[in-house]
Amino acid sequence: MVDQKNARTYLNYVNGEWRSASTGEVEKSINPANIEEVVGYVQKSGIEDLNRAVAAARSAQKTWRKLSGATRGNYLYKTADILEKRLDEIAETMTREMGKTLPEAKGETTRGVAILRYYAGEGMRKTGDVIPSSEANAFMFTKRFPLGVVGVITPWNFPVAIPIWKIAPALIYGNTVVFKPAPETAVTAAKVVECFAEAGLPAGVVNLVIGDGTVGQGIAEHPQVDGVTFTGSGQVGKLVGQIALARGAKYQLEMGGKNPVIVLKDADLDLAVEATVSGGLRSTGQKCTATSRVIVESAVYDQFKEKLLARVSELKVGNGLEDGTWMGPCANKKQQEKFQYYVQKGLEEGAVLLCGGKVPQGDRFRKGFYVEPTVFENVNPHSLLAQEEIFGPVLALMKVDSLEEAIEIANNSDYGLSASIFTKDVSNAFTFIEEMEAGLVRVNAESAGVELQAPFGGMKQSSSHSREQGEAAKEFFTAVKTVFIKP
Repeated sequence: MVDQKNARTYLNYVNGEWRSASTGEVEKSINPANIEEVVGYVQKSGIEDLNRAVAAARSAQKTWRKLSGATRGNYLYKTADILEKRLDEIAETMTREMGKTLPEAKGETTRGVAILRYYAGEGMRKTGDVIPSSEANAFMFTKRFPLGVVGVITPWNFPVAIPIWKIAPALIYGNTVVFKPAPETAVTAAKVVECFAEAGLPAGVVNLVIGDGTVGQGIAEHPQVDGVTFTGSGQVGKLVGQIALARGAKYQLEMGGKNPVIVLKDADLDLAVEATVSGGLRSTGQKCTATSRVIVESAVYDQFKEKLLARVSELKVGNGLEDGTWMGPCANKKQQEKFQYYVQKGLEEGAVLLCGGKVPQGDRFRKGFYVEPTVFENVNPHSLLAQEEIFGPVLALMKVDSLEEAIEIANNSDYGLSASIFTKDVSNAFTFIEEMEAGLVRVNAESAGVELQAPFGGMKQSSSHSREQGEAAKEFFTAVKTVFIKP
């Protein structure tokens, strides 16, 4: 029996109005901890809905871009205040819709508030530079201009933080937005957009169109969308990039990782274990920066493994709304099946399963997409388990004899998003910093840590080599115009 109690229908937001999709269709967003609970009904939009949103954004951008940065910033400050007031409600919705624990959801929503305030302040910072001209009586400077209409395509794993770290800089630099969230977390996305609407943004500045990949592809193809910022799978991201490139639109892709942690013999093992567990297993491993490969120097391998398994055995799996739950369910059935597939592949490849690897049994797990936190050892660095992104709570232990071997294995990946090392030796740390092929490297800290004021992005197949967040965001969301004035 499906629990439809209090199940509200969430609409698209186009040109300042909440409206149903032109298709007349909706779909259920369910709770992955209890598939009998409907969190809400969301729109199944089509290209007609997208076209309306793009037209609204195009029209609104003509006025929005002419506002002062301070004025645009004030709208973001108001949005931040509203999001902060609704923090508990939106965090609870995130947990019910995506599955991560309530403390994690509150932390993410708090981060969303901070991102909005950070970019609100960008409205009062410089937008160009004065450059000396070779001519004595000439004046030359640069000025940044918005792209125009930006398409924002986001995944389900961070349904508050990722949309906001794309939408906020797009807006502060004078762009308007067409936002397509993942349908799995579209209720949370709609509540975020409600905050922008309540803040009084002019009609058409932010538009929400909920739908499947057809809408995402439509954004990439649309001739009136000037830039596309995407976070999601590599397969979809490359398609988005190819489509945008073919028509000359600017694009930004963040597409995942296979992130290593290196533990050397001089490391603080307790710190390394806690960071490995947190970095690899929080959010059920469903982070692009999650620790996946654990590369440990042989002198401390057994000791580290013992401590790691003891810590993993303490983790409580359950409904993210329940006190004491450390790890919630997978976000959907597909992710649970993906986890099972890679566990089986790991066993077939000869890796040794140390713990986990199963779907937990019992009444409290029967209605959800639960899996066990999992640790393998004897993992071949060239195997699927060591090479492909699982996006689940699976750690692959590998033993090495030196830092050089560790870095070689760590760099043996198509991805290059984040990496971390645990050592007390400054020389080791700097060697790692110089040699590691990743966009984010961290010393004595977990791989899954990103600060909003710092550039974020990867190398190799992890991204399109642009950077999100911090001041670096302006490089994507603006174009530079050089101005030369001669009396």
